[in-house]
Amino acid sequence: MTQTDSGSSPASGDSNGKPGSDRVFLVVVDESEEMPVALKFACKRAQKTGGRVALLHVVQPTEFVHWLGVETLMREENREQGEALLQKYAAEVNRSTGQPAILLVREGDEATEVANLLQEDKTISILVLAASVSSEGPGPVVTHLTGKELSNLRIPITIVPGCLSDEELDAIT
Repeated sequence: MTQTDSGSSPASGDSNGKPGSDRVFLVVVDESEEMPVALKFACKRAQKTGGRVALLHVVQPTEFVHWLGVETLMREENREQGEALLQKYAAEVNRSTGQPAILLVREGDEATEVANLLQEDKTISILVLAASVSSEGPGPVVTHLTGKELSNLRIPITIVPGCLSDEELDAIT
């Protein structure tokens, strides 16, 4: 497991000296169709409550282990792609909330790393996920955290339907 933080302290207030809330909304950043819905919801809630948005990307471990040099290169490429994805969405968070995003990168199984982070990082107040729009179910992180892991959670989870439009998000936030 590895972790990178943007260096921003969560909920420390804005540049005008206004105190921020202690509320940090965590969004798991991936390339799923529904993830932008969770991000927009978290940004709108953070903006309205004076909170912050934390973005987590979990780099999947490489399964290619024949040559160590190739495996290392693949891991580095996966991490760079994940960090680029985080930067893309961090810019959106900054535009939407006026606050820089808190950036986190971990390596491992996505559902397990999300659960571990929620136990370790006491600054995170709410996990925002979007349910998958596919007929295969809500998605692996939602399934994991609302199943056997639910009793271990110390914070609430907001699960947003992945099919909500911007107008529908405005209405509920």
